[in-house]
Amino acid sequence: MKLTGLRWWVIALIALATVINYIDRQALSVLWPDIVEKLFPDESALERKQIYANISIVFVFAYAFGQAIFGKIFDWVGTRIGFVLSIGVWSLATILHAFAQGVLSFSFFRAILGVAEAGNWPGAAKGNAEWFPTKERALAQGIFNSGAAIGGIIAIPLIAFLTVYFSWQMIFVVIGLVGLLWLIPWIILVKAPPGSHPWITEHEREYILTGQRTSDSTDDDLESDSDEYCPSTAELLARKQSWGVIIASAAIDPIWWLFVFWIPIYLNEVYGMDVKSIGIYGWVPYVGAMLGAWFGGLLAQNRLKAGWSTDKTRKFAITLGCLIMLPSLLAMANPGAPSIAVLIMAVILFGFQTAIGNVQTLASDLLGKKAVGTLSGFAGMAAKLGAVGLTSLVPILTADGNYTPAFVIGASLAIIAAAAVWILIPKIEPLKRPD
Repeated sequence: MKLTGLRWWVIALIALATVINYIDRQALSVLWPDIVEKLFPDESALERKQIYANISIVFVFAYAFGQAIFGKIFDWVGTRIGFVLSIGVWSLATILHAFAQGVLSFSFFRAILGVAEAGNWPGAAKGNAEWFPTKERALAQGIFNSGAAIGGIIAIPLIAFLTVYFSWQMIFVVIGLVGLLWLIPWIILVKAPPGSHPWITEHEREYILTGQRTSDSTDDDLESDSDEYCPSTAELLARKQSWGVIIASAAIDPIWWLFVFWIPIYLNEVYGMDVKSIGIYGWVPYVGAMLGAWFGGLLAQNRLKAGWSTDKTRKFAITLGCLIMLPSLLAMANPGAPSIAVLIMAVILFGFQTAIGNVQTLASDLLGKKAVGTLSGFAGMAAKLGAVGLTSLVPILTADGNYTPAFVIGASLAIIAAAAVWILIPKIEPLKRPD
């Protein structure tokens, strides 16, 4: 049996995993107003916010180290088994949330969730590098990144709807089971890499592998990785280009997490919304994120087809995304009505996704497939440590209910992300072995 366009089926499954990933992680923030009334009825509003921040920080710390751990795991065991381990464990961790009784148990289950969910990103980057030629990687990255946005769009109203029929405990069980069901089509479809997959057509196999070759490779290298630079970890960290990827990721990613963690809390605190009202408004920003993910990928693909270099294309898309975020984050200082606030958030997340898909392809632009997971893992770890820093500051910065300082920090981070790419990666192209 041959399946036409197999690479698109693979990236669609990865995107679906990302949708599930975001439904699972968003459940806590959406359900938090109900959870605190059940588990923390005597704490003040500020104490409740600090508890939520502390549990979220545990998640992001675990997520940060999970990125590095799973980056190595995916390089060791491959994309197929790596995703089985990642989504299998995080789905079970989601189910365990139903048994949480307080801060300690919630933190423990969130830590397991964080480590396992982290595998989705280095796994997706590695899957992208394996299954797509260079000119299609930004589009493929945009498709899987749109899964995060679609997950956000679906999660908030879906979970708000489920509260009509189920307790918050049962909601965690239901969404955890969905992740376990995803394993079935993944195991069946992704039998092997494109070079040896029995269902791939010869035309698609040649198209993928030819498009992955560096400019100085020969026809004899069509199915060989010997021409690719796959440095050791020490060599990788000695290159300034690697630090360009790591610092850009560490700067830009906290902007996303600022909204992932705090949109429901922000709407609850600033506008007095309950869970059902949050379900009406909270999904809107993720529509901007979804459109931005598609736009960033299509923009990069269009420019590459028009003859732009990878260097010019990536830097243009990343810079454009950061320039969209900058004024929008500052506008959140006084957004006015809740409808205007969520629309501005949508613009911010549009800019973020325009940039992030191209930031996340930098590892595969610079390194061979056997090192992509490692660099993506380090970049992801740095990104999540940056998110920890901003998340830990939010309760302090917003103690009086004013979120402006958090948004100003976000605007500053957008500038740093663009600067890191321009300064530390003079030219985005495959790195060469040192002489």
